[in-house]
Amino acid sequence: MKALKKKYSLSSILLLSLSLLFNCGGSDGGSNSADSDSVPDPVSEIILDNDSFSFGEVYELDHSESQILNIIGNNINSDLNLTTSANFEISLDDSSFSNSITVSSFDEIMVYLRFSPQTAAVGDQSGTLSIESSEIDELSINLSGIGMSTSPVILSNRSNLVFSGDTPIFTNSYSIGIIVSGQFLTAPIDVTVNGPFEISLDGTIFSSNLQIPLESVNDETTVYVHFSPLEVGSFSGSVTLQSVAATDVEVTLAGIATPVVYNYTTYQNQPLGFGGGYSQSASQVFNLHQDLSNVSQIKMFLQIDCPTTGCDDWDRFANIKVKDPDSGNWFEIGRYITPYWVGTQLLDRGLEFDVTDFKSLLTGTTELRIYIENWTTKTDLVSLEFDYIEGTPDYPFYAVSEVLGFHANSIDGVPYGVSHSEDLDRSVQIPNNAESSHLRTVISGWGHATPVDSNGRPCAEWCYRTHNVKINGSNSFQHYMGPIGCASNPIYNQAPGNWTPDRAGWCPGMAVPVRVNNLGTAYSGSSFTFEYDFEDWTSDGGTTSGQTGAYYATSTYIVVKSNTEISSPVVN
Repeated sequence: MKALKKKYSLSSILLLSLSLLFNCGGSDGGSNSADSDSVPDPVSEIILDNDSFSFGEVYELDHSESQILNIIGNNINSDLNLTTSANFEISLDDSSFSNSITVSSFDEIMVYLRFSPQTAAVGDQSGTLSIESSEIDELSINLSGIGMSTSPVILSNRSNLVFSGDTPIFTNSYSIGIIVSGQFLTAPIDVTVNGPFEISLDGTIFSSNLQIPLESVNDETTVYVHFSPLEVGSFSGSVTLQSVAATDVEVTLAGIATPVVYNYTTYQNQPLGFGGGYSQSASQVFNLHQDLSNVSQIKMFLQIDCPTTGCDDWDRFANIKVKDPDSGNWFEIGRYITPYWVGTQLLDRGLEFDVTDFKSLLTGTTELRIYIENWTTKTDLVSLEFDYIEGTPDYPFYAVSEVLGFHANSIDGVPYGVSHSEDLDRSVQIPNNAESSHLRTVISGWGHATPVDSNGRPCAEWCYRTHNVKINGSNSFQHYMGPIGCASNPIYNQAPGNWTPDRAGWCPGMAVPVRVNNLGTAYSGSSFTFEYDFEDWTSDGGTTSGQTGAYYATSTYIVVKSNTEISSPVVN
């Protein structure tokens, strides 16, 4: 038998009081001495070994494991009535339970208590066990439990799924599992999905709907989901779980679809430099993507790594060219300025260029040339790759012609501020079927010619200027050679190089911006005159720090597009 823990009732307190009263009298007699041998009436009391019970979680219409309450009765001659409040029961034999029992003539009894939540007794439930007898004051034991619903319910371990990372169109992403289970379900679970997503029970065969059979609905089942986009963009959807009499459960889905990309690696760690037996340039033939009918964009990535000697100490003019097989000329498809001292390793794929304008030349057997105006024995190791991004092109046919080609090196550009013999006027004939045409210009200034501007900037590396593009003699477009944010360059480790001050339209360690001027269809089937007009400024023939005079390396191309095969514009 358990040890007794607590005593209750006013009777036990009365017993102690009477004992003190009868033992306080003296032995020398008195008016009450004749009664000194009388015996006091016995005291009635109830002793309990617990004052509260907690039964935990129990489903409605079920019952918990029973717990025992020991009751000791002293001098209890009348019936003892034990009554529980709703959702709790009591028994003398741990078999037959009810809300009320009566015990007659006992010294010690063991009663069983349990939690039996009725219909809708869901959540925290509390109650009491009342103990009554005519010989004692009423006693109360606290009872508690948590009622659990027995209504059919569908459970899911997830409320949403996000397919992180990009999934190329026409491919399937990795699969994510949803653990589905049920309680008190009496019918199969129907699973459906919407959006560009699919579901499966085995992770192999996927579809837009499936069913978890009745024999499995109240156990755990894994439903696999993957992302299967057919178009580029951000998409959402949902998995819906349904069963008879249960509330529907929905799991939201999200994924990002990207185009299919065909990657071509060309140069790999090609050393470029003047000394050490190397060359400042390298030309080579490569086989690039053949079918451009479903290519919407071509991107070029250039990475510079450094040999054990380190990279070149200076910011150098550099570019990438493709040979036009018709003219034999080299077209500049990208220009950049090298960073001081370091490579481009802080960028995952190096410098990025959009070269879609040259897609008619970047197909099949293609000859490329890379160049860095590096005059030291510290070579720059250049790697070059192309991404051909699948998608519907704006126009299936492209053609390109060179208008200005002053891009051999930094000082092979157009002299600025002095008289020169370079011809900057052109006549351009646009094909009849051109449905879009634009000018593409890359320009960067070099040199430290004087007089310096009022803010101390020599030309043409530092002086801010605005140049005009003249079409048929009229100023049609302007190119502002101003700051582009050198201090925010992601290649921020060019110390001790002077890389943070803003140059005029370019920065060390960055691609030189491409300036696009749209002509639309205004000149389709006709010709126009073109002139690149540099802002007026006159050099006094001097330079700062013994540097070169002012030059603008300038390349301009005319790009035409069409839904039918198109020839290149004619430039004279």
